[in-house]
Amino acid sequence: MAKLELSGPGQTPPEEFRRQVSASEEQKERLETEISGRSAEFRAQTQPVTLAAVQAAIPRGAALIEFVTYRPFNPRVDNLEAYGEPRYIAYVLRSQGDVRWKDLGEAKAIDSAVGAVRQALREPTRSDVRDLARKVDEKVMQPVRALLGETTQLLISPDSELNLIPFGALVDEDGRYLIQRYSFTYLTSGRDLLRMQVARENRSGPLVIANALFGEPAAEQLARVSLATKSNGANGSGRSVTTARDLSEVYFAPLGGTAEEARSIQTLFPDTTMLLRAQATKAALKQIAAPRILHIATHGFFLSAGPTVSNGSVPRAAATGPSVSVPRAVATGSDNPLLRSGLALAGANLHDNTNDNGILTALEASGLNLWGTRLVVLSACDTGVGEVRNGEGVYGLRRSFVLAGADSLVMSLWPISDYTTRQLMIGYYRNLKQGQGRGAALRQVQLDMLKRNPKLHPFYWANFIQSGEWANLDGKR
Repeated sequence: MAKLELSGPGQTPPEEFRRQVSASEEQKERLETEISGRSAEFRAQTQPVTLAAVQAAIPRGAALIEFVTYRPFNPRVDNLEAYGEPRYIAYVLRSQGDVRWKDLGEAKAIDSAVGAVRQALREPTRSDVRDLARKVDEKVMQPVRALLGETTQLLISPDSELNLIPFGALVDEDGRYLIQRYSFTYLTSGRDLLRMQVARENRSGPLVIANALFGEPAAEQLARVSLATKSNGANGSGRSVTTARDLSEVYFAPLGGTAEEARSIQTLFPDTTMLLRAQATKAALKQIAAPRILHIATHGFFLSAGPTVSNGSVPRAAATGPSVSVPRAVATGSDNPLLRSGLALAGANLHDNTNDNGILTALEASGLNLWGTRLVVLSACDTGVGEVRNGEGVYGLRRSFVLAGADSLVMSLWPISDYTTRQLMIGYYRNLKQGQGRGAALRQVQLDMLKRNPKLHPFYWANFIQSGEWANLDGKR
């Protein structure tokens, strides 16, 4: 299904292409129905979800914060105007006691503040990031703090644009980053706590995929990438383009430093298997069977619009040299965000039409065998980003690895340097080796970075977040 939609119709008439897409979707649904009858994971996700069951799964001393967007309804108005403008509300649940809640105000104002701080977090030269982070805290977390008391362990289930920021980088009324005050674990929903109670066993040792040999694309693709880069305000050769309208505008630059990252992990966990360079293939990844840890150090990508395909060509000017023919982008019509995000593996720049084309979409990642995998680390750029769907979390890689069965996921919200990522990851795995929790190990690295340099821009320390099970690798909380 992923190959069909990403490759597009080609010479196939549009009506026939749509028929093929529809047939593949129907086949997928039939297979899912058959599998669900035997799947412990499916039963875990479809068991009745009650308030009492969720509360019983919340650790003592912790609080679950469910953020929700809603539109107020006026039953006295019998038309579309009965629904007001979207607003945010926060529900706070503990293991015992009543649910407490706080209306946070209009979503438009909060989303605007979130968008402003997101931009500042991605630019390490910005000097206003703390002020902007404080404004978001005033709107989102400060009203909730009155409901938390002395609680410092927070289980966060965001909604809408709140999915795209690290809460630890917000600033409280005392000028402290929230990471210095709280530990954060992210959930797609409170029902994730019930899913964590299902026992599972991993089947193999850690697996690291890194330093993939992406290959060099053909001249016409390089021309499109160059044009896309210029339109995005970037310059210089050798830079990755991982957010674009379609795959023809995407380019994955080499990540040679990730090989050292892989070797450092193997030093700490000697039973680690490494797949590097030409071995870091999509086919190899799809064959894995629930490794204890899955670490993928590569580029993530997200296509901001529906997938597009080549249909004829038009002349365009290359970055240097004469004009070349460049494929014309034509929308395929798919609106599936799991097809618009993914990971780059060996051969990703070549864009061939084989099944092992080096592009693992989030839809394909959701079919990996990770039932029993304790931890997935996506040491890549923008892996925690995807299309936001209110009430359903972030669609993209974040959702797909949960669907694949992983206990816990560490991912990034913006790209940082190869070197900084490597140092952060080495510290993270060292803490895991010492028995720290999957969330606590990441928080400790970030706190250490801030301790060494209290004025360090959050760009360098706050981009990675942890979601799912927060216990250590042996399951101890």
